[in-house]
Amino acid sequence: MTTATLSPTAQPRYPVHVDGATTPTGSRWLWLVKWLLVIPHIIVLTVLWIAFAVLSIVAFVAILVTGHYPRALFEFNAGVLRWSWRVSYYAYGALGTDRYPPFTLAEVPDYPAHFEVDYPEHLSRGLVLVKWWLLALPHYVVVGLLVGTGSWIATDDTRWRTSWGEGGLIGLLVLVAAVVLGVTGTYPRPLYDLVLGLNRWVLRVAAYAALMTDAYPPFRLDLGPHEPDVMASLSPDPAPPTGPAPSSAAPMTAAPAGAAPMTAAPLAATPVAAPTPSTPTAAVRPGWTPGRTVAVVLGALVSIVALTIAVGGGALLVADRTMRHDGYVTVLDRPVDTAGYAVSATSLDLQTIASGNDIADRVLGRMRIQVTRQGSGPDVFVGIAPSADVERYLSGVARTVPGRRASLDRDIAGAAPSTPPTALDTWVARATGSPGAELSWSPRNGDWGLVVMNADGSAALSANVVAGAELPWLGTAGTVLLVVGLLVLALGVVMVSVAVLRASTRPAAQP
Repeated sequence: MTTATLSPTAQPRYPVHVDGATTPTGSRWLWLVKWLLVIPHIIVLTVLWIAFAVLSIVAFVAILVTGHYPRALFEFNAGVLRWSWRVSYYAYGALGTDRYPPFTLAEVPDYPAHFEVDYPEHLSRGLVLVKWWLLALPHYVVVGLLVGTGSWIATDDTRWRTSWGEGGLIGLLVLVAAVVLGVTGTYPRPLYDLVLGLNRWVLRVAAYAALMTDAYPPFRLDLGPHEPDVMASLSPDPAPPTGPAPSSAAPMTAAPAGAAPMTAAPLAATPVAAPTPSTPTAAVRPGWTPGRTVAVVLGALVSIVALTIAVGGGALLVADRTMRHDGYVTVLDRPVDTAGYAVSATSLDLQTIASGNDIADRVLGRMRIQVTRQGSGPDVFVGIAPSADVERYLSGVARTVPGRRASLDRDIAGAAPSTPPTALDTWVARATGSPGAELSWSPRNGDWGLVVMNADGSAALSANVVAGAELPWLGTAGTVLLVVGLLVLALGVVMVSVAVLRASTRPAAQP
């Protein structure tokens, strides 16, 4: 009878490789100031990650069209992840070394932290549409717990509150390691292995979400500073051979009479090679020189600014085409309701718009205010006067002061006005009508007040107010911004393209 046993079968390891030093070499107290020492790296990484995002969008389009990740873009993005891992390993992502991280995208063989991604010859065009947002969602939950950066929103009876929290399991474990390191001078090895394993999980997910591999990140924690050479799976051992034993087998010897039973001579032990740590492949000089890196970062920044300008110009054109009615662009449309005698806004300050008497008119053009009563009642009055005159007229009068939205309107107690608004001559613009009134006014520099009342000065008013301005410059400004934005965007695209093309021309491998 034969028996089958299960033995590990080697499978290719995951294409994202994250390594650290075999033994951490951090000092007792340097970690207290590393937050200050890494500020230059944080500044550089901020702009590098902007370029990373822009090039990832370019790579997305390239994969969707061709099924290939452009090699130069791949190396740049891998370099940004590598740089980030070195800084994290040095600082509060691991505290694994006191050796200052180099300022380079390239692999540095003698630095204790390494990051590599195997270049994929082909990527799925379909997966690129869903893997970075849908398929990676379970891993995002895990990474959120490990990295622990997030926000939450809470509410009470009066207002919304937003808070920001960060920390996470990795940060907590590194803090514990820092305290132990400061007290004993030794980094706990099990804790170091766990921290490296958690960082490895995060970086695998980052590379997958950045479209750099189609291999789904395993839900497996590979502890220790080095990547496992293989991923093991259990499979049955092959059946033992039948027939005579091979000549290399140990001979069987018969025991003399009265001796112990016959036994086989022991087989010589076959040494098993210990797993070797993964080592980065550093054979070819990187195509991303400092000059090309700076060029692609500047090109990405220029492209983002240009795209913002172009989108702003397009938004102005859309507003000019869709929000303009009878020559006026609607800037306010809201209901007003008061149980008192007036609705007043006394903060129409145009002094911040212009310093000259005619500039406000050039900026805003003519303004139109339409007030329409809700329901039946007396004629509606709407008027504009200097704020000081409005304050004097409504002093002691029950009224409502509108807020940014109807729920923030403020009621002021008081009595009835001494005279109806139609009896005053302080208004620079006024209108009366039923069921509504329309006022047209050329804005001038100053501090103005707007009043909506019943024309006879009686209480209780419910109406809808629509305010519009001609904004004569809107269409022209939109066109100019759109054209300038597109031209600058073309410049940014050229800068990025030239840098990428030059980085794609790689020199021969170094010996």
